[in-house]
Amino acid sequence: MSQKPHLTVAAVVEQAGRFLMVEEAADGRVVYNQPAGHLDEGETLVQGVARETLEETAWHFEPESIIGIYRWNSPVNGVTYVRVCFSGRCHGHELGRALDSGILRALWLTRDEVRALGHQLRSPMVLRCIDDYLAGMVYPLSLITELA
Repeated sequence: MSQKPHLTVAAVVEQAGRFLMVEEAADGRVVYNQPAGHLDEGETLVQGVARETLEETAWHFEPESIIGIYRWNSPVNGVTYVRVCFSGRCHGHELGRALDSGILRALWLTRDEVRALGHQLRSPMVLRCIDDYLAGMVYPLSLITELA
């Protein structure tokens, strides 16, 4: 039986060689991920990634480019995820803002620190998105066409 893939958005943000990450409780364990999540009803991809980043990290995110579109089937829950990953800049940190349910904290890690987390990464998409970003795989936001 096939099931519909879950569409998600994610943000890769680099500042001074460190990447914005979240530590979260998911599927009964503590894992690390980029700020990421599902779209709300009527939301564009760009609006969704900006909202998710703010809700999970208390940072305002401005998407500047698309890194890639990734498909992954989770062996934990059998769900297929399609992730649209953006890169951009953060500004306006809301210190003291409550983070989304399940988010334990936001933190800044180097690429090597992220790699060292190994099986603690929420999915293989996490490190792949960072590596693709570092390899210069960025595409203009105009790649997205939103039709009403």
